[in-house]
Amino acid sequence: VQLQASGGGLVQAGGSLRLSCAASGRTFSSYVMGWFRQAPGKEREFVAAISWSGGSTYYADSVKGRFTISRDNAKNTVYLQMNSLKPEDTAVYYCAAGPPEGRTVVAGGYDYWGQGTQVTVSS
Repeated sequence: VQLQASGGGLVQAGGSLRLSCAASGRTFSSYVMGWFRQAPGKEREFVAAISWSGGSTYYADSVKGRFTISRDNAKNTVYLQMNSLKPEDTAVYYCAAGPPEGRTVVAGGYDYWGQGTQVTVSS
């Protein structure tokens, strides 16, 4: 599976962005998809994940109520809608794909990673 993330940019605090992650391969619908982020000098951290069917979603406490993960298996694409953005959301955002039985909220549970897209939130 190859993943291509897009949609990052510069936005003011309180604004919104929608990230997309397009996947190649015929087995996209069988993977758990996740979003992680990494700020300068910090470790990569879990943001959100969605089950293969889209029926289950998981969020980091820091983004609950502000971010929404979704997927369109017909388009091989997963999205991250980010609202009420804060300066502390500034990071490179990565999408990832992993097996359904993997550990959804840790990076080690994912086998494939996209290249990352920069999100910068100004105060």
